[in-house]
Amino acid sequence: MNTTAFDDLIRTRRTHKAFGPDPVPSDVLLELFELARWAPNHHLTDPWRFRVLGPNARESLKRVAEAAKPGSGSKLDRAPTLIAVSAKQTGDAAQDQEDVLATAVAAYIVLMGAHARGLAGYWRTVPVMESAEGRAALSLPGDELPIGLLHLGDPRQEQRIPDRAPVSEIAFFLE
Repeated sequence: MNTTAFDDLIRTRRTHKAFGPDPVPSDVLLELFELARWAPNHHLTDPWRFRVLGPNARESLKRVAEAAKPGSGSKLDRAPTLIAVSAKQTGDAAQDQEDVLATAVAAYIVLMGAHARGLAGYWRTVPVMESAEGRAALSLPGDELPIGLLHLGDPRQEQRIPDRAPVSEIAFFLE
């Protein structure tokens, strides 16, 4: 394995909010979801769920978002492909926490896989997804916890390299 290429992939992924008009092809999305299912998760529960929003689902969610916070619905038009990510819950608090974290890793794998294919991505938490109306717009059953929306598409601009805290400020070796 070429660790330099992997390291570069992690260091060069950016949040994009300007996308080209073409949706990500279904076969590419299926490749990304296939990668995501390899995220580590305790007890192999496969808790992640990915819902690709078609025109009707997107419009429904936009209406709900606008009703909750005027002006917020337009943010759903930024990318040609929107994916609602949720974590299936069991009711066991410890397992549910692990499954939420595993789903977050799976969502990141989708973003990394998209980046490796030259696509731009944006992970956005959308509180309206947790409302009864938002859940209905996304067809989320009661046993799934919404994690966020992934915006995917072709990049329309370069992103700046953000400042990051030095490793010495975030890593600690305990004795």
